Amino acid sequence: MIKKTLLGCVAVSLMALPAAAHCGSCGVGEDHSHAAKVASSDIVAVASSAGSFSTLVAAVQAASLVDTLQSDGPFTVFAPTDDAFAKLPEGTIENLLANPNKLREILLYHVVPGKVTASEVIELSNATSAQGSDIEITVNNGSVMVDNANVIKTDVMASNGVIHVIDTVIIPSS
Repeated sequence: MIKKTLLGCVAVSLMALPAAAHCGSCGVGEDHSHAAKVASSDIVAVASSAGSFSTLVAAVQAASLVDTLQSDGPFTVFAPTDDAFAKLPEGTIENLLANPNKLREILLYHVVPGKVTASEVIELSNATSAQGSDIEITVNNGSVMVDNANVIKTDVMASNGVIHVIDTVIIPSS
């Protein structure tokens, strides 16, 4: 039943969002002919069209954050993939969907006000999230981590900010 609810949220999210053509592979140094189309779409549309953020988009919908992330921003989103959500302990997603305030807090922890590109991120030791807590940033041998998550793709541009793809859901400490 919970999985059907989550899938329903995904379907509703995708129908409610503007369509944007995106292959999901845009990143630093890549030059796709459709990059301008992607950059003209907001963060939610880019994430929903990428194909690897279905759980994130459903969570954003459940936490009533769609309008916020479709607004002018700008925002920097450290976006966990579906695989990142799958690594959470069993029942975590269902518990968060049942507690929209906690879900909202966790999702806002993934958002940094302002547009912070990869070249700027690597110069930081932390960034204050929209949730209010600081996200720790470390760079080691060219790899970037935010808290305990690896940044696996950077600078996916949107009209209202930038997305950096991460491999783990980050959770605020308090």
